[in-house]
Amino acid sequence: MNFKPEEDILEKYLSSKGLKNSQQRLDVLRVFLETEAHLTPEELHALVKKKFKTIGIATIYRTLKLLCNCGLAKELLLESGATRYEHSYGHNHHDHLICTQCGKVLEVIDPEIEKLQEQLARKHQFYTERHRMEIYGVCRQCKK
Repeated sequence: MNFKPEEDILEKYLSSKGLKNSQQRLDVLRVFLETEAHLTPEELHALVKKKFKTIGIATIYRTLKLLCNCGLAKELLLESGATRYEHSYGHNHHDHLICTQCGKVLEVIDPEIEKLQEQLARKHQFYTERHRMEIYGVCRQCKK
């Protein structure tokens, strides 16, 4: 897979902060970008370890922070206290359905909900900068 645009963004960000662009950071970035899942640092570490045995969990945490800071990832702080990370570069705005049983996170895009949110803000003369919506419940598999 070609992750050149994302690699360039990370490289420019690191350079602007006087930080080195290490091979380990690039390896973590590539593994992160290979999955569309909403990953915990531990889940990402398990995926990374399959390909790169020497990369430790501290490198995962530090790299995820850098990816968030440069706009390649977003932190999703869940009601349960867990933190998951998702891609943000090149991805449209979306909301989340979160299973309280298994922790599964589903992305949902609904133009009608977006339109209603905009109408609500206008009605109250509120100027929205950003928003996020999370709906907590039980997924189909856990409901069985």
